[in-house]
Amino acid sequence: MELSLAHPAVKAFMCGSLSGTCSTLLFQPLDLVKTRLQTLQGSMHPGSTRVGMVTVILSVVRTDRLLGLWKGVSPSFVRTIPGVGLYFSTFYTLKQHFFHERSPGAVEAVLLGGGARTVAGVFMLPVTVIKTRFECGRYSYGSVVGALRCVLQAEGPKALYSGLMATLLRDVPFSGIYVMFYSQSKATLPHELSVSAYAPLANFSCGVLAGVLASLITQPADVVKTHVQVNPQLRSAQAVGHIFKEYGLQGFFRGAVPRLLRRTMMAAMAWTVYEQTMTRLGLKS
Repeated sequence: MELSLAHPAVKAFMCGSLSGTCSTLLFQPLDLVKTRLQTLQGSMHPGSTRVGMVTVILSVVRTDRLLGLWKGVSPSFVRTIPGVGLYFSTFYTLKQHFFHERSPGAVEAVLLGGGARTVAGVFMLPVTVIKTRFECGRYSYGSVVGALRCVLQAEGPKALYSGLMATLLRDVPFSGIYVMFYSQSKATLPHELSVSAYAPLANFSCGVLAGVLASLITQPADVVKTHVQVNPQLRSAQAVGHIFKEYGLQGFFRGAVPRLLRRTMMAAMAWTVYEQTMTRLGLKS
C-alpha cells in the first residue's frame, strides 16, 4: 500500500518513526553518558573525585573505542522506531478526535501529550529496561534478543516492567509539559514565519525551549527510573530513599547535563522532522 493512500494515523506513525530514527542515531552517546553518570558508585561521596561528562566519555572511548559511545543503540532503535511512531500516531489520533476544530489550550496540551506518552511508555517499557542495562555497563549482553532471554530466565517477566511507575512519572509529565510549552510558544509565532522557509528553524527553536524546561522538571524521576531498572530489587520509593541517603539532593540531578542536551535536542529534532513530514503529506499535526 502506498503511503499516500494510508490512514492518517499510519502516516503519523511513519513520520514519527523517521524522526525518532534520526534523533536516536545522533544523540545516543549523550544517553549512554547520562546512564553511566547516574549509576556510578561512590563518585558523589565526600572526598571523592567528581566525575563529569568528559571523564565518562574518555573512559568509554579508552575501553570500547569511539563506537563504544553508541553502545545500546540497538535497543534504542528497537524502542524508538516503533515507540516514537506509536507516540505520534496516538497524539495525532487524540488531537483529531478531541481538538479537530481548534487548538488545545495549555492544560489540554498537557493531557494530550501525557496521554500519548502513557500509551507508548507502557508498550515499550520492556525494551527501555534492556536499553538501560545495555548502557550502564554492568551487564554483558550480546544482543537485544539475548538480553531479553537472559532477563526472562534469571528474573522472570516482572523484571521487564521494573521502573514502570518511575518511567511514567518521568515520561508522562515530560511529554505533557513539553507539548504545552511547544504548542504555546509556537502559537506566539507570526503566521508569516510559520509558513515560510524558516518554519523548521522556528519549530526547532520552540522545541529547544520546551525541552529544556521539561527536562529540568522531570530530572529527579529519570534518576529514580535508572536506579530501579539497573537494580530491579529496588522499588521506586526505596530508590528515592537510597539516592537521598547516599548522595543527598544533588543525587537527583546526576546526569542532568547530558540528559538535558539529549532530550532537548532529540525532542526538538523529532517534532521538527515530524511536522515537516506531515506537512508534506498534506496533514496537520
